[in-house]
Amino acid sequence: MTRTNALNTGRDDFLSWATGERGVALPVRLTDAVLTMLALRGADRRAGVPEPTPGLLRQVLHEDLPQLLCAGDDELDALPGVLGTLADRVRAAGRLNAKRHARLLAAAEDAVPGFRRAMADPANLTWHRWYASLLTADGVDPDDPAAVGAWLDAHENTPHADRPVPPEPLHRSDLAERTFAVRIRLGEALLAAFARDTREASPAGPLLPTPPLDDRRPDDALSSELERIADALTDRWTAAGLAEAFAARHAALAPAPETMPHVTLADRMLDEHLDYYGDASVPLPPPPAVPSPDEIRDLLHAAPLPAALAAGTFDDELRDVAERCGLPGPATAVWAEGTPQELLELAADVLAAQAERLPPVTGPQEAYSFDAAHLLYSLYERGSTPDSVARKIADAKSDGLPPELEDAPTPVSRNAPDAYALPSPEELSALLGLPAVTDADRAELDAPAGGLASLVDQLAATGCVFRTGDTYGLTPLGAAVMRHVLTAGHVAAPDQETVAEWNAAETVAATRHWPTRIAAATLAAWAAHRGGTDEAWGELLDAVSAAKADEADAARTSEYFARLDVAAIPDTVLRAALTDPVTGAAARGLLLARGESVPEDTVPLTARATVLVEELDQRWTDDMLGHMKRRHATDETVTPAAADTPPTTLLPAFDTAAAAWPGGAAALVDALAEADPGTSLRILDTLHAHHPDRTVADAAAHAKKTAQRASSSRRSNERT
Repeated sequence: MTRTNALNTGRDDFLSWATGERGVALPVRLTDAVLTMLALRGADRRAGVPEPTPGLLRQVLHEDLPQLLCAGDDELDALPGVLGTLADRVRAAGRLNAKRHARLLAAAEDAVPGFRRAMADPANLTWHRWYASLLTADGVDPDDPAAVGAWLDAHENTPHADRPVPPEPLHRSDLAERTFAVRIRLGEALLAAFARDTREASPAGPLLPTPPLDDRRPDDALSSELERIADALTDRWTAAGLAEAFAARHAALAPAPETMPHVTLADRMLDEHLDYYGDASVPLPPPPAVPSPDEIRDLLHAAPLPAALAAGTFDDELRDVAERCGLPGPATAVWAEGTPQELLELAADVLAAQAERLPPVTGPQEAYSFDAAHLLYSLYERGSTPDSVARKIADAKSDGLPPELEDAPTPVSRNAPDAYALPSPEELSALLGLPAVTDADRAELDAPAGGLASLVDQLAATGCVFRTGDTYGLTPLGAAVMRHVLTAGHVAAPDQETVAEWNAAETVAATRHWPTRIAAATLAAWAAHRGGTDEAWGELLDAVSAAKADEADAARTSEYFARLDVAAIPDTVLRAALTDPVTGAAARGLLLARGESVPEDTVPLTARATVLVEELDQRWTDDMLGHMKRRHATDETVTPAAADTPPTTLLPAFDTAAAAWPGGAAALVDALAEADPGTSLRILDTLHAHHPDRTVADAAAHAKKTAQRASSSRRSNERT
């Protein structure tokens, strides 16, 4: 096989034609990248060059080159000329008529702004593009491998604190993962081109050099050759020698994802978050305290496991953790002189490698199972507040915990013994929300709680978790590390400063998912940050009203107002909200709970209907839960439809509300459908199936159709 890096794109002839026929000197690097990627994406080459189409141009300019090419401003400015000249060359070869030529030029013009945006987007950076941009900015010739190598040597010897860092919001793991993904796609494009050459070569000849098919192991030979070509292309489009340097001498400058254990943990955090919320952009509450950058080194060095790894004083069972984290080894320089961000990343690697090796805690008959990664996510998700070992086990059981205890903080004892023991019956009663705890209850909790405590203790060796008696949680270092891991997994995990600058709508939308105490503190802090005025609190109430009016899955007004109540929203603001068509009734309810007298007729009917929908939906839920418990007690195996479930509490609650509603039951069902089409559907369905007054049942059926149309329309609007 002729070992050449040249692909049969007609590049040199095209550059000569551009100079001779058009009088323009096109930049070689940019031209080579455009032609090569068009060819690899399957462009026809019968014109002697890859023939662009509007679709191929968009793919190459918006997806491929922004991740493969390091281009200066002069090259970016030259792109329209390269594309225009290429279109002219294809037309000159008789492959384009005037109409198609004009359409191609228009497509190129349309694609250039998107190309510029993509080239400037940090999300498209790879290690090769990043370092090529640095050395080029330092005046190094990217086509001189000796100069590139000398720059890399000097950079490796530069103190960590003096090295440039990737642009916000990128982590080193982002560059590692992007580099890996881009290399995979380039390899796939090369393999596809080889397949096309093998299947039916272009009249212009094969695109790739002839592979060594006579080798004793042709598949391996082909793979190696395609890797070599990919290295050559990457070097040509970024800086000469980078591929070899990153594979050997300077591998520490451009780590691969597999050398960064916290990348795997970050992926797991994303999975956990999607399981909880279904959307990575739903933000988690920021931890109450994280260490300052100056404190991170001391906290990491003081942690037992990282210190043992760095000193090489660990048991054989931890050897895999040590190798995964590069301690002692490649990460020793970071341990000794790393920046706070690098030390945080190293702490994340140690935590991830330790978490990965620990077996999960599993309940009797595998009724439940959770591992270290879930434990870490759940601690951060609850606002980094301490939890109870026993309560965590109890919550995993089928009957769970009262909702108000799920996110409740656990007091931290200062003098608990090191060995784990279940709390006293009195303490367990308070932790679990039980009037009394029996010996059987304690026996059921004892073994799994001991297993969970052991898991926590092994995580605590990393310095990221603590356990004191039955209480465990994230340390300040652990909170900072987990935020780093979560953001590396592209989960929304804002810091305190970011949260403080949110607008009212963002604050209301985020805090609806947070533990009540943390949500209330955030709402109060938001208003206080803006002077604590009635106007500031009014913005929050307006945001609640808008959320309920616009979002099909918005929280209940009772949940919003419970948080606002704990946040101590002023009565004056609540009184001003009484006339709000969505939240007026909820504001009245809170004022009544505070002992004020507020006539019901001061509140719009639409707001009263909004609250009634929520109250009746709760009755529907109560009925379903009660029916499920009865079925479980009698071992029924057939699951009835929702409409077949007897509405034990829903019907009386509806009739009571209808008796006081202007226009009676028929007017009320219409009001419910209009106030909250999505939530009202199952209420109306139940009324239609079970209400003994057929007039009411028929009215519910008619209102249900109205609600279905409105709900479908709302979902369609949300998608667009």
